[in-house]
Amino acid sequence: MLPTERIGCPYCGEAIDVVIDDSVEHQQYIEDCSVCCRPINFEVSVDPDAAVHVRCWADNEA
Repeated sequence: MLPTERIGCPYCGEAIDVVIDDSVEHQQYIEDCSVCCRPINFEVSVDPDAAVHVRCWADNEA
């Protein structure tokens, strides 16, 4: 079963749950917010001890 992470949408501020594919050590992708439908940039990394780290940002952020 894939883990989920609760993040705050950088556009509308709503807390949403996103499913994380933890089978890949490092990945970057775009997923639309399930509330406001705007594109959120994601960077996901998995540590050797299987800890998942998620960073997300809006298109106009670095």
